[in-house]
Amino acid sequence: MRAEKEEEGDYASKGLRVVTIDGPSGAGKSTIAKTLAKRLGWNHLDTGSMYRAVTLALLREKVDLADPESVQAVLDTLDLRLEGGGKVFLGKEEVSQLLRDPDVENLVSAVSALPAVRARMKELQRREALRGPLVAEGRDMGSVVFPDAQYKFFLDASPAERARRRHQDFEAQGLHVPRDKVLAELERRDRLDSTRKDAPLVRTKDMESVDSTHLGIQEIVDRMVARVRAGLPSGEGPQGSSAGGKP
Repeated sequence: MRAEKEEEGDYASKGLRVVTIDGPSGAGKSTIAKTLAKRLGWNHLDTGSMYRAVTLALLREKVDLADPESVQAVLDTLDLRLEGGGKVFLGKEEVSQLLRDPDVENLVSAVSALPAVRARMKELQRREALRGPLVAEGRDMGSVVFPDAQYKFFLDASPAERARRRHQDFEAQGLHVPRDKVLAELERRDRLDSTRKDAPLVRTKDMESVDSTHLGIQEIVDRMVARVRAGLPSGEGPQGSSAGGKP
C-alpha cells in the first residue's frame, strides 16, 4: 500500500503529459492511438492488449474467476511486457497474435471487472507514464487511471460499424465468426463494461466526444494533434480536420 501511494504521488507531482482515449470495443481506439502517438512522437499504451494478456494467462491456468486467491496468485507472478511494434509478452513468449482469439474476447470483460486485476493494471499503466509523454487508450484511462490528463477523448461508433470492424479483424486472422454473433458479443461487452462496479466505461464531462462511424483516421488524429500542439484542453478552441480512411 505504501509503495502504491508513493507511486501515485510521483505520478501526480510530475505534471506528466498524457492523452487519454476511452471508448467501447471496436471504436478504433488502437488505430487512432497508435497513429496519434506516432505523429506526436510520444509513447503508446495499449491497455486493451494488457487486459487480454491477463485474460490469456488466466485461461491457461484454468482459473475460476470467482476464486480471488487463485486470481491473485496469477497476478502476483504475472510477467507482462509491452514492447515496440505492438508486441506483447507473457514471460519470454510473445502472445500478440493470440490476444484476439474468440475465447479471450469472450472473457476479457469479466476479467477486466475484477478489482484485483484493475488494481494491478493501474499500477503498470501509471508506471508507463513515468517513462515519458503518453497516449493511453482503454476504458477508464481518463476517468480513473489518468484523471488529471490534459487531453481526454471519448471515441465511439455505431454498434453496427464496430461489429463490422471487429468482423474484419477476425477474418484477417482466418477466424470465421458470423457478424451477428460478433455484434451480440460487442453489445454484451458494452453492458458489462458500462455497468461494472469498479471503474466502469463512462464519458466524463471533461472528455471530448468523437464519433468515428463516418470519420476518417486522419480527420480524427488531426483534431487531436491540434489540441495537443495548441496546448488546449479537450473541448476548447478550434478543431482541425482533413480527409482520411476509416479506422
